[in-house]
Amino acid sequence: MKKRIDSFKYALQGIRTVFRNEPNMRIHVLIATLVVVCGFIFSISLTEWMICLLCFGMVISAEMINTALENIVDFVSPEKNKTAGKVKDIAAGAVLVTSIFAAMAGLIIFVPKGWEVLIGFLK
Repeated sequence: MKKRIDSFKYALQGIRTVFRNEPNMRIHVLIATLVVVCGFIFSISLTEWMICLLCFGMVISAEMINTALENIVDFVSPEKNKTAGKVKDIAAGAVLVTSIFAAMAGLIIFVPKGWEVLIGFLK
């Protein structure tokens, strides 16, 4: 049981480390917070909440995996190395792709709701 509890402690420490040390993670959390606020303002559906939560989890997880890979690459290859650079670029690209698709999901959910509010305001 102690090993299981320790594994959760280590995982939480990893999450804290990424939040403290990675500016991009703070940006992701800020955007997620804004989405949550907008979700309450626009009263999004349960399905829309689930999509938003899934997107949050995917983007934040991708950023954490990217950070872990960057740290491993820097540890194994502290000098400039073409292959090491490729690995880091690919991991960063994975975060970008995940973020773009999450943003598209957000736009699909929120643009029609915002448009309705705008049209109602202009009438």
